[in-house]
Amino acid sequence: MATTTETYEQFLEHVRQLHYVSDAGSVLQWDQQVMMPSGGTPARAKQSSALSTLHHDLLTDDQLGEWLDELDGADLDAEQAAVVREVRRDHERAVRVPSDLVERISEASSNALPVWEEAKAEDDFEMFADTLEEMVELRREYAAAIDPDRDPYEVLFEEYEPYLGVDTAEQVLTTLRDALVPLVDDIADSDATLADPFEGTYDDDTQQALVEDALDTLGYDWDHGRLDTAPHPFSTGTQFDARVTTRFKPDDPIDAVGSTVHEFGHATYTLGLPREAYGTPLGDNRDLSVHESQSRFWENHIGRTEAFWDHFADTANGHLGTDATPREFYEAANTVHPDNLIRVEADELTYHMHIVLRFEIERDLIRGDLAVEDVPAVWNEKMEEYLGVRPETDAAGCLQDIHWTNGAIGYFPTYTLGSVLAAQLDHHLRADVGDVDALVREGDFDPIHDWLTENVHRHGARYETDDLVREATGEPFTADHFLDYADAKYRDLYDS
Repeated sequence: MATTTETYEQFLEHVRQLHYVSDAGSVLQWDQQVMMPSGGTPARAKQSSALSTLHHDLLTDDQLGEWLDELDGADLDAEQAAVVREVRRDHERAVRVPSDLVERISEASSNALPVWEEAKAEDDFEMFADTLEEMVELRREYAAAIDPDRDPYEVLFEEYEPYLGVDTAEQVLTTLRDALVPLVDDIADSDATLADPFEGTYDDDTQQALVEDALDTLGYDWDHGRLDTAPHPFSTGTQFDARVTTRFKPDDPIDAVGSTVHEFGHATYTLGLPREAYGTPLGDNRDLSVHESQSRFWENHIGRTEAFWDHFADTANGHLGTDATPREFYEAANTVHPDNLIRVEADELTYHMHIVLRFEIERDLIRGDLAVEDVPAVWNEKMEEYLGVRPETDAAGCLQDIHWTNGAIGYFPTYTLGSVLAAQLDHHLRADVGDVDALVREGDFDPIHDWLTENVHRHGARYETDDLVREATGEPFTADHFLDYADAKYRDLYDS
């Protein structure tokens, strides 16, 4: 009979194969969104489906279940026990899902991407409606396979944030909605006018050089990453290869800087994961709330600070041909636009109303309380209720996001959970490190990287989310720091 050590080593090698297959699939997805010719979709759908099926088969393998049973209650150290915990959770969910359903979801997701792209380009939701209906039905079927007796949206939410719970997400979203709507109303009534130093348009090459310098400034590791453009910016990869994408708006180069810094935050988390643990949960991220906390930290608590623009203004002026002061760049980066329709272009405050809207719609879709055909109307009504603006087109409304295309239903709340955690981490970073603004003003980002690596990145998925938050900050997950930060910052900016 194998010893515990032998069993664990066999188990761990199987787990590594799981991760390698998953990472290969991520590279194919990156390629489809960034470089693949449009005609490659039929073959890519089959390739992605095959890898998804292989991953599912490895995850549901009977031998893996036997190893997990043998290791249950065995004399394991804390890190080994964490690996077993994470794999057991994934295994137990996966064994309930038929392989053919996994294959159908993967193939449908690949096929959905060009349908969504065309529907968005044509501003025609009806072109995408049947595809969305299929994705909703497939995700309902997926949730029912895992646990037919639970709320299907709760089951899907746990794909992206397994430990904080959908109740926590709903509570945070409600708290922020109740606090931020009055703050945004006060800002709208303010007589303050923030600076807008940009005139005319800025070509892609100019903005590309600008954001490359931003990445250099923050310390992006080009030996283990690359920058490309994509219709919907994202980051993907491993601690050896973490890639970022961005996009350019001709009349708003600040948008490209913010988008790039956001994706840099994702990438620097990925690159900060322990390399020696690659292929195991100890070398994997702690799900999407924590991942999003890293991108929102760098985007908002570094890239949107006056200290950052004190350091970066001369570089930005050099690229853009502007003559803006650091304060003017700072104000431009933090201007609140309640009438903005696009989530990824939203300011730091109204952004969360975009998340509330999507959360409520996708939750009701999955629960069967909203028909797909009614999504555009409900979307527009909620935009008017929460932000006082109504989209005139589907492209600027319910077709703007890619997430439902790939079946990522339950994903959106993690954006707000991550923003809340980013403020909590920022609060404790500043308490531990000292004058963070002085470091940023001097372009010395190493102490910030070191603190985040020590308190977040190096742990991988060793801790459950709430335990990781306590480990990093000494307190439970809370929205208090975000609310204090947002109120102080924006009332100062708008004299409100």
